[in-house]
Amino acid sequence: MEFKSLKNSIPKELYEILEKEVTELRPAQEKSVKVGLLQGKNLLVCTPTASGKTLIAELAALKSILDGKGKAVYIVPLKALAYEKYRDFKRKYDKVAKTALSIGDIDSSDPYLSDYDLIVTTSEKLDSLIRHNAPWMANIKTVVIDEVHLLNDAERGPTLEILITILKQLLKNSQIIGLSATIGNAEELAEWLDADLVVDDWRPVKLHKGIYYDGEIEFY
Repeated sequence: MEFKSLKNSIPKELYEILEKEVTELRPAQEKSVKVGLLQGKNLLVCTPTASGKTLIAELAALKSILDGKGKAVYIVPLKALAYEKYRDFKRKYDKVAKTALSIGDIDSSDPYLSDYDLIVTTSEKLDSLIRHNAPWMANIKTVVIDEVHLLNDAERGPTLEILITILKQLLKNSQIIGLSATIGNAEELAEWLDADLVVDDWRPVKLHKGIYYDGEIEFY
């Protein structure tokens, strides 16, 4: 699917930014559009690394923001990843949306975030913001959960599961986008999220498997 086919489906400002970088949608992106990404459907996207999952999230988040429907929150597991996403989003969308990074003091409700459109945070920080009754939470329209497979992680999983459960109750009309490179129970998780499942094995570089022994690799 050519990117220009989305010209009438996304805000003009968003299209003009993305057309400089994207000419053709990757398989998972096309599948996501076809199952309702731009109509606010919940999605669980399970595809290999570098297959284009982040753009799927960006399309949903920025469309919501630019259409005036509400804020978007992008949840990541690590502070380092939060910095990376924040820098990328700010560089890309600074002219059309106010992007904030919230990963600091877990004893603060960060009231300044009420003035921002796209908020990058960690699950622990967002959990804290909810417990501090941050008033701007009610304005969230899009929730992106990166590395959602960490629900199975012994350390971070419980916090993430509770967080998603609370968000589903607080933000009943919000769109949830779960992103994962690997997950064992995709169908079950999609059902729990009340989401359409998007699965694809396309990757930009072919993956070769082999065995390394005694200085040599034998591929199979």
